[in-house]
Amino acid sequence: MKMHIQGGRRLTGRIHILGAKNAIGPLAAASLLVKGKVRFKNVPKLTDLLQLLDIIRDMGAKIEWTGDHELEIDTTNIDPNKLDKKKMKKMRFSILLLGPMLARFKKITVNEPGGCSIGNRPIDTHLFALSSLGAKIETDDADGMLYMQAKELRGAYIALPEFSVTATENLIMAAVMAEGHTSIRLAAAEPHVQDLCRFLVKCGAKIKGIGSHDIEIDGVKSLKAPKTAWSVVPDMLEIGTFAVAAALTKGDIEMSPVVPEHLDAIRNMLNRAGVRNEVQGDVFRVQGVGRMDSFKLQTMIYPGFPTDLQAIFGLLATQCHGTTLLHDPMFESRMGYINELTKMGANAIIADPHRAIVTGPTPLRGTEIRSLDLRAGATMVRSRWSSP
Repeated sequence: MKMHIQGGRRLTGRIHILGAKNAIGPLAAASLLVKGKVRFKNVPKLTDLLQLLDIIRDMGAKIEWTGDHELEIDTTNIDPNKLDKKKMKKMRFSILLLGPMLARFKKITVNEPGGCSIGNRPIDTHLFALSSLGAKIETDDADGMLYMQAKELRGAYIALPEFSVTATENLIMAAVMAEGHTSIRLAAAEPHVQDLCRFLVKCGAKIKGIGSHDIEIDGVKSLKAPKTAWSVVPDMLEIGTFAVAAALTKGDIEMSPVVPEHLDAIRNMLNRAGVRNEVQGDVFRVQGVGRMDSFKLQTMIYPGFPTDLQAIFGLLATQCHGTTLLHDPMFESRMGYINELTKMGANAIIADPHRAIVTGPTPLRGTEIRSLDLRAGATMVRSRWSSP
């Protein structure tokens, strides 16, 4: 796909923030655990979600869009033998099916899923987590398949080897249906993990410690669909992206709905750069200013600064006075977008696989560039908005 963008426009107005991509994926996967029709609202219609829904539909699920951003899923009569392994291999999102499929059917056979080119993302933590609940996992090097099965999942004390978001979500989805008590240490606590937990509690799951890195779960026999539609949590990554767009174009953008406490790290970084911003109720307003200053950015686990916004703020750094250091220890190929920005005139270098140095301000000019992943693509689009 190619996009032609004419930049140099000041962006103003009010934006409705849709549900988070990283939230609707696990929520859709969790529908496999729930009896009855599950309804979601504020759903973003994204390619990754549509592909995940195709995989679920292929197994026999009934899926209906009841509105532009309203989705209904009924997985009452699905056949795990119809799981399309080729489709699973093509998309990273599909890894979220491991936990619920294992919990419901006690077995699953898959290839390792694909995804964006941002570095090595092995599924070792997923396998460790699910095997800790009693799953037996075998690999076939000849065909690259994973065979997972369990006569019964049993609760356990599990200290995850890393703060993996999707591994935490898979473990939670499996543990809510496991026999007995599960204690999860070093759990990811991102807003979309919290959203999954609160949805499962609404369905009858017993989960404590939501929003922390220590989660306690007591397994239940069954889960029932809520009577009302579940509203997907607003996407803090979308919010951060539009915030930078406002700053770069000297614009004035209001975003709603937002969850203020989810924006602490984003607002802190905007404040360091000198970008005017405020929250009133569930409305977040960002106004561009005459001068912005350089900053130091290091991505961290939530509630630290999210890795998915590192590239967006790397672009912001090109228009800030001084030298900005960007450090992303999470993925070794996330700095590739810097090479594309330099084609447009940015004064930036990749110091090593995890660090980049940006000196500004420098005017950016239009040229032919490529997108390496979702967030890098958003960065390229925003760079053209800011170009004269």
